[in-house]
Amino acid sequence: MALTSSIFGRRTDPFSMDIWDPFDGLFRNSVSSPSLQAFASDASAIANTRIDWKETPEAHVFKADLPGLKKEEVKVELEEGKVLKISGERRRESEEKNEKWHRLERSSGKFLRRFRLPENVMVDQMKAAMENGVLTVTVPKAPDRDQIRRDYWLIVRQ
Repeated sequence: MALTSSIFGRRTDPFSMDIWDPFDGLFRNSVSSPSLQAFASDASAIANTRIDWKETPEAHVFKADLPGLKKEEVKVELEEGKVLKISGERRRESEEKNEKWHRLERSSGKFLRRFRLPENVMVDQMKAAMENGVLTVTVPKAPDRDQIRRDYWLIVRQ
């Protein structure tokens, strides 16, 4: 039994790992247009692209779970010098004439996420790698000028 209910009338469990999809069922019940249903599917794919961003002493590290995608299907770009853009497309499997789908739960469609990077990064040394469906983008941090001065004076005093 769920412990809480949301303002949208959905019952949720606070310990559940389910991802709430704000576009779930948006057009399914009220509109039968395939183009609008495709839009809802695309919007859902964008909403469900989950990316972690952590800062270490050396770099900013972004990790995205992109199961089933090849590295050629994902773009990592830099916009305006300081905006990291991660995009791609997961294509829906085509339906054969002798096949019948019972459930279609895996998201498909285009996805796009943007992150404004802080000033202390070296974008010219940004690296991206894709392994086992996980995209990792590493953006090294520029050395802290105050720390460089302190280190310099420690060396000089010795």
